[in-house]
Amino acid sequence: MRRWPVLLFLAWVCLLFFAGIGLFMSGFLLTRIELARSSSCSDPLVPPPWERQSLPPGSCWAPQRFSKAVLVIIDALRFEFARFNPAKASPLPYENKLSFLHHLATSQPHHARLYRFRADPPTATMQRIKGLTTGSLPTFIDVGSNFATYAIQEDNLLAQLVQNGRRVVFMGDDTWEGLFPKKFFRSYFFPSFNVKDLHTVDDGILQHLYPAVDSGEWDMLIAHFLGVDHCGHKHGPDHPEMAKKLTQMNEMLRSLVDHLGNDTLLLVAGDHGMTETGDHGGDSEKEVNAALFVYSKTPLFSTGPPEEPEAVPQVNLVPTVALLLGVPIPYSNIGEVMAELFSRDGDAVSAALQQLSVYHINAKQVDRFLHSYSLVAQDLPAEQLQHLQELFSSAVEEHTQLLAQVQGATLVPPELESRLGSLIGRFQLYLREARAVCTRSWARFHPLRMVGGCTLIAASCLLCYVASELAAASDSFYRSCLLYPLLWGLVVAVLLGLARAFTQEGLDLLLVLSWAAAASQLGFFWHWWGGHPKRARLAGNQPPLASVGLRQRLRAWLGLAFPMGILLFRCGAMFSDSFVVAEARVAPFLLASLVMLLVGKLHWDGRLTVPEGPRQQLLGFSSYRREIWYLLCLVAMLLVCVRVSSFFHQCREEIPQCRPSLFLSPLASLRNTRAKNLFYLLCVALLAGLVYAVRSWLRHYGNLNSSDPLVLFVRWGFPLVVLCIACYWAVASSADDSLGKLQELVEVAVVAFPWAVYGLAFVGLLLLLCNPMTVFAKDTREPAGSIVTPYLGAPSSEVNFLHVIPQIYKRMQESQKSRLEQGSCKATVAAYGLGSVYSAALVIALTLLGFLLMLLHSERLSLAFLLLFLEAFMLLHIHTRARGLAGDAEPFSVPWYAVISWLLAASQFFYSTGHQPIFPAIHWNAAFVGFHLDHSTNLLPAVLVGANTFASHILFAVGCPLLLLWPFVCEMPSSQKRKPKKEPREELPEVEEHMMEMRLRESPEKFSAALLQLGLKYLFVLGTQLLACVCAAMILRRHLMVWKVFAPKFLFESLGFVVSSICLLLGISLVMRVDCAVSTWFGQLQLSSGGPSSRWASVGSGRSLLQEPKKQKS
Repeated sequence: MRRWPVLLFLAWVCLLFFAGIGLFMSGFLLTRIELARSSSCSDPLVPPPWERQSLPPGSCWAPQRFSKAVLVIIDALRFEFARFNPAKASPLPYENKLSFLHHLATSQPHHARLYRFRADPPTATMQRIKGLTTGSLPTFIDVGSNFATYAIQEDNLLAQLVQNGRRVVFMGDDTWEGLFPKKFFRSYFFPSFNVKDLHTVDDGILQHLYPAVDSGEWDMLIAHFLGVDHCGHKHGPDHPEMAKKLTQMNEMLRSLVDHLGNDTLLLVAGDHGMTETGDHGGDSEKEVNAALFVYSKTPLFSTGPPEEPEAVPQVNLVPTVALLLGVPIPYSNIGEVMAELFSRDGDAVSAALQQLSVYHINAKQVDRFLHSYSLVAQDLPAEQLQHLQELFSSAVEEHTQLLAQVQGATLVPPELESRLGSLIGRFQLYLREARAVCTRSWARFHPLRMVGGCTLIAASCLLCYVASELAAASDSFYRSCLLYPLLWGLVVAVLLGLARAFTQEGLDLLLVLSWAAAASQLGFFWHWWGGHPKRARLAGNQPPLASVGLRQRLRAWLGLAFPMGILLFRCGAMFSDSFVVAEARVAPFLLASLVMLLVGKLHWDGRLTVPEGPRQQLLGFSSYRREIWYLLCLVAMLLVCVRVSSFFHQCREEIPQCRPSLFLSPLASLRNTRAKNLFYLLCVALLAGLVYAVRSWLRHYGNLNSSDPLVLFVRWGFPLVVLCIACYWAVASSADDSLGKLQELVEVAVVAFPWAVYGLAFVGLLLLLCNPMTVFAKDTREPAGSIVTPYLGAPSSEVNFLHVIPQIYKRMQESQKSRLEQGSCKATVAAYGLGSVYSAALVIALTLLGFLLMLLHSERLSLAFLLLFLEAFMLLHIHTRARGLAGDAEPFSVPWYAVISWLLAASQFFYSTGHQPIFPAIHWNAAFVGFHLDHSTNLLPAVLVGANTFASHILFAVGCPLLLLWPFVCEMPSSQKRKPKKEPREELPEVEEHMMEMRLRESPEKFSAALLQLGLKYLFVLGTQLLACVCAAMILRRHLMVWKVFAPKFLFESLGFVVSSICLLLGISLVMRVDCAVSTWFGQLQLSSGGPSSRWASVGSGRSLLQEPKKQKS
């Protein structure tokens, strides 16, 4: 069997896809250019000379209004959390809890005001911090680095404060440490990633907040609380714990105000909101609608608050705070000042003049940035930049004229007030249009890279299809289709590297990899095309297609058209945003449709009926084969599984009438103790049922008879894993209810039990890798002579009685051998489990992976995983029965419908395990299963969250080889049903027919070619789906829903492809590891039996017999 060539070829194809994905991503998800420039007090943006003279010492650009500022960020503070409605008699847990803000706003209307604080998507914490400090718009790709933060190089508010000698003190979310290294005069960082921890960060801040405020050793103090956000992730907003956290924040603000001085500005802000499930990251109304509260003990506003709070973009906070504190506005800011905060006491004209001054500074700063940006980037449309320049020039010109008239006192107050209001409106229009242009244009694409990536992926799909047809064509396949293309790619990579070295340009590894991938693809197609004429001549010796009947040709075409039609329909619908949104319902429908079409095709081909005789004509129903009823039962059970799996769904905000499944929430969220206990018992029972089913299957096929370590682990380790998972579920569901010392024990148990599962699963997989054989060999060779002498009479002693037992066993052995002997060929060694040795290893591996993945999900999703295993079992049996009814002459080739249905099931259970291709639906809690504190690295949480998200991809990809193996495993029972009753001379061929998976070893070259072909078909279907998402994202990149629907779908599909392809390689590698172990086992057994010439057959459930060959007559 060719093991390494198969794995190398599949790995090479995967790398081709990876290169295409990386190249497309580099062109589709580019971040905007960050300018390495910063503002300073000496910039030519200062006011006119008569205004500059009034600037107090320490002020830049505008008079400093406050010497200190406190910014309290309450993470995920949705506007509804901060708004107080006294008319509500029974408010929800998140309503009317911040009563102190309402008290300040009503009792001191000129000192306090509440705003709607509009966040720009993506609403992840790191992106919002960037927006709150730079005044710019983080791009979509930044969401990928939300938990791997990088220092902000762009000019920002904290850099301006430090540059101008201000002291910044920070306490709270440690995300700020990575974004602003060495920028804080004093800092207190606390771990932020553990979303189950509601109190560590908040309690740490409260410990240092009031002493720090009272010390006065600060000019700006930032406190970033995380309890509300973590409570939303853990419990959702509508939970009593949310009421407790908001009440804690209310008391914190009440105490904080008492410690503030008259020269201090207080800002209370939410960086984003949250959905009804407590998630965020997208752009739904509840995610972008945060709250901002402004307060000072000195009057801030010249007028009273409006009836409805004003909506303010978050980027507007940066220029406002900068000018209020007397520092320059950051260079890349595109926000608009909140001019009402600059209206000092006085008449309306003086207030308007002050507002006009800050608007003028703000507009000049934005114009300078747009001019500098347009010189280094071409992503802002030239005509829109021209329009903005005209707006700015006309406003500045009128501003100059108006100030001259004010100096000359040529305008009366009513006319002056009107002119000032009109000019302020023009500056506002300019600033808002400039921000809109940047918002629309900062999805900067690289068309050539996108087209190149799309072409690489399309060529890789074509390569998979062509290679799957050529896998068993010739002995030189690996040399011409693997070695030569790899050499082509290596040569191109070396040449590009040398060219870059001689031209002294930076080496873009992604481009080098992409060109090398393209060259290797070209090498493959070149060698394939070179051998094409020869294959065409060989094909010419076959009967022409015209000689084949029309019905036969239609059957052959429909055999490929039905599954490919389903696949193309799925891919074509990727271009519809409504399809992507509703894919959780469409994928199960396509799977059910494909299975029903398979049954219809079998009926149309006449495979479900037997030739009719006189008796069958009288009884119409009896003309159907008996196997059809079993097949229909399997299809019915599959449809039931598909239907039931729809109950485990997550909702998207594009479907407002949707309600998320109750099974997604953990048991700890249930308030009804009886319901919690019932669900817990049901989940544990289903987990135990899965273990019982797996062990029963292994026992049925004889794979639990040996005493090898792996078999012992299956017997005793599996129940132990179930026990650990059950104990973890028990302590995790009651962790919030435990008190005192019991709480400490629960905290230890919540970490210990998952680690026990991790350890046991690791041991099981290690045993599977070291010795995957689950075969029990029993020597039944007849000895040369009688081993005991006959004994007559009743036993007179225990020794005499024991003398009889071997005689009884010998008689039983001889009786069994007499039934197995056929002609002169008689059994010598019985091997239990050899006929299903490959499948047994895969089933054990899938069970261990299932345990790990169930541990990473909430308890009640174990029901969905049970459905997953049951549906996979149904698909395998439907595939086996369909092949048996169709009389497939190619047992080593897996048909396309089986591969496509397998992948449709993987897509279906991606949704049926509570996932959606959107960032708010990611289960971040999985990163802390077995971890109480924060992680020291981002790799481990990324692996845990990725395993949770792509659980169905992992299981179906690892189990993909079962599509090839399962028909051989089920060969013996089906053969028994079809064998004729009265043909005693053909008993030997019948035994040879029942070889199960050992038939694969009769043709090792076909076996390896079949594995390669299966892997290529799997990658082809995966790649075709990926290609559809890539084309949809590229063609619809200016679509309204690109960043909401198509870009997330592309990212999830790409990550799913990477995960699936790696797991496919692991699954095929496991089969080859088993084959290697079987070869070693055969060699040892043949040496012990005295020669290599032996034959194997399967008799009974997984039992195989080594037979001595017939002696040839001379």
